[in-house]
Amino acid sequence: METPNTDRQSTAAETTDESPHAETTDARWVRLRALVRIWVVVYEFLPLVVTYLRDRRRFLLVGGRRQVTVDQQTARAERLLDSLVSLGPTFIKLGQVLSTRPDALPGAYIDVLSRLQDQVPPDDWQEVSTVVEADLGPVGDVFEDFDTDPISGASLGQVYTARIDGEKVAVKVLRPNIRPRVEADLRVIQILLPLLLASAPEGQAYTLSNLAREFTETIREEMDYAHEAAMLREIRGNFAGDDDVVIPSVYDSHSSSRVLTMQYVDGIKIDDVAALDAAGIDRTALIRRLESAYIQMIIEDGVFHADPHPGNLAVRPDGSVVFYDFGMTGQVSEALQNHILEFYIGIAQDDIDAVIDAFVAMDALDPAADRELMREVFDIAIESFRGKDLDDYRIQRLVGEFQANIYEFPLRLPQNVALIVRVTTVLDGVAQTLDPEFDVIALITEYVREEGYGEEGARRVVESVSNQIQASAQSLVRVPPKLDRALSRTERQNLNAAIVLAGGRDEPYETLARQLVYGLLFGTGVVTTLLLLATTGDSVSVVAGVGTAVVGLLFVRSFRRRGGLGVTPQFTRQGLRQRRRE
Repeated sequence: METPNTDRQSTAAETTDESPHAETTDARWVRLRALVRIWVVVYEFLPLVVTYLRDRRRFLLVGGRRQVTVDQQTARAERLLDSLVSLGPTFIKLGQVLSTRPDALPGAYIDVLSRLQDQVPPDDWQEVSTVVEADLGPVGDVFEDFDTDPISGASLGQVYTARIDGEKVAVKVLRPNIRPRVEADLRVIQILLPLLLASAPEGQAYTLSNLAREFTETIREEMDYAHEAAMLREIRGNFAGDDDVVIPSVYDSHSSSRVLTMQYVDGIKIDDVAALDAAGIDRTALIRRLESAYIQMIIEDGVFHADPHPGNLAVRPDGSVVFYDFGMTGQVSEALQNHILEFYIGIAQDDIDAVIDAFVAMDALDPAADRELMREVFDIAIESFRGKDLDDYRIQRLVGEFQANIYEFPLRLPQNVALIVRVTTVLDGVAQTLDPEFDVIALITEYVREEGYGEEGARRVVESVSNQIQASAQSLVRVPPKLDRALSRTERQNLNAAIVLAGGRDEPYETLARQLVYGLLFGTGVVTTLLLLATTGDSVSVVAGVGTAVVGLLFVRSFRRRGGLGVTPQFTRQGLRQRRRE
């Protein structure tokens, strides 16, 4: 057997779409296909768009809103699913992404689109072989044996089995000409997106705009097998030495941006309960193993496998979990890891407000959201993950209220947070299949106790508190000079201010002056006390601290008196909505 030859690969590359001539040809082909596809897409989606517009205005231009039942939403979602499948790979992937975004579509659509799988027939081997040979060389020379019947297929690629030096391998091949086809569809989406945003509510338009950009980046990454290989190697390295997690290795010598050759790892499909029981696998221990692996990937490693549906998970006879298909991965910044840890701590302490605050910090929830409504939403979600029986009437009432407002303000999931939400939801489905009584909240609580308050968790908490103290100290240093400059400008009559006094126009201005003086004295006193504590630490600092506390109390009391400075936010989203109704 020959190893791929560098000269042969270079020659082959000149005949593929990587050459300048091919790129020019592909660009023309993309534009031409986009012109044709735009009419196909418009024709396919036009009935759904008209129906949606009639929901807002019964007769398109005039008339009131129509009430849409859950059954009607489900029927429309079924039609949307059929349209996405008929439009091919790009739109199938789009539907799969939409199924992870409760901030973009109502729950009925999410339920239907979550059934969407890659329903694309396999390409003929003669066409697929051209991709392998263009990137690696003649199949018979590169591989000892190659089974031309795919063992699995998706919208973007197909997987085959082969042998290298007697070892069985899995070979993932990108579908022929899929990149220009996807690029043409992405161009169609970019052309039609402004029309969609113009007809969408403000909050939903923001979500859809971000989603379109993130979808473009995601699908291009999925078509780059070099990127998938890099993610696979990184995650495999993170679990080095962990016998509970199995991740295939990559054969770099037999891989390219369109061909990915990996170690073949067989196993029992993770949702095949009968086969797992026959093999003597402890299903509760298995789901704990799987959930713990994802906690490590998200909280500790910062990169995770983002597509854990049962087709991508298997179980070895020893109970270890096998991960397949790293085309969809997510990355978590250190800041987001800290916020997720705060979210876990809130769950462990049964502190719903802390959970909501963590979502706001992750930019996953609008700070203006109705906190009472969100408390109930999160309370029900946590109870469901605990495996508790829920009140159906309570759920139906809350779902109706939540879905009626979901486009207005609550959720606005960034792509990385949306992927984590998707992973959590899919894993919950797997857990329910393996062990309906499994309590993932108990596992999170256990993790927080063992790790969150351990050395690493304590370090993060201390760093977070330290940063907050540092920011507060900087503010205390900056505020008094700013107040002093403002008062100096006022003395020079060089400051224009628009002030609304809570007591009306006839209220005396002495109250405002008193508040400014108290505020200046309090800010200066705090800084002075801190400096004395840092330098002397004797009784002088105690006296300064007591004096500062007295001034602080006077400062607070001044706002409780009639005539204090009334500050009312004028431009909240709810306020604007109320003005539109009036």
